[in-house]
Amino acid sequence: MKDKDFKDLLLGIDQARAIHRGDMKPDRVFKFSPLVVKKIRGKLHKSQAEFAHMIGVSIDTLQNWEQGRRRPDGPALALLRIADFSPEAVMEALHV
Repeated sequence: MKDKDFKDLLLGIDQARAIHRGDMKPDRVFKFSPLVVKKIRGKLHKSQAEFAHMIGVSIDTLQNWEQGRRRPDGPALALLRIADFSPEAVMEALHV
């Protein structure tokens, strides 16, 4: 890893800690609408059952996201953001 990239990574970690403590507000807040979750699943060409199994959630959870009854958070939100940005990377990483 290049020195500049490493410094940028450390800066990001420091900022994440400050946001978590409440010392700093995030520049952006990502919220997924039901349509976004369904669109991401479509990019991966997966059924609800396949996609839920692939990302490690129940089908009920995925359906709740897609129908707007719940919103993904934590690691699931991070994985969905990555899948939206680079579906190929997720498929490769999860060996699907």
